Amino acid sequence: MKKAMMVVSAALACTALLSGAAAAQGTSQTVDVAKVNVQRLPAGYRASKVIGSDVLNDANESIGKIDDLLVSSDGTAPFTVLSIGGFLGMDSHLVIVPYDSLKLVDNKIVLPGGTKDMLKMLPEFKYAAK
Repeated sequence: MKKAMMVVSAALACTALLSGAAAAQGTSQTVDVAKVNVQRLPAGYRASKVIGSDVLNDANESIGKIDDLLVSSDGTAPFTVLSIGGFLGMDSHLVIVPYDSLKLVDNKIVLPGGTKDMLKMLPEFKYAAK
């Protein structure tokens, strides 16, 4: 009787272990893969290098600095947090502009048609508390 209980216990344990592995194999892939040009992409700009950069207007005047880059919660569009005015981060006014409104010209970041006054009129951006 003792031997039979051990055999049944072992069989149940094997069944439980094998059924877990089979369920894992049946999971469908949910990650989309995109083709990327790996020769061209390294010539792009890393976020770590863009953050802190001056943003210039058409007259080559500094109108702010890039404080951060944000991706929308639905992942569809990147945005740029600009710091306008202030000194050493004090009394600065944060605003959001779409990342694609910035142009990269001769290794400089330009906001065509942008001015400090125009940017200061935008609603102030505040980071979420979380």
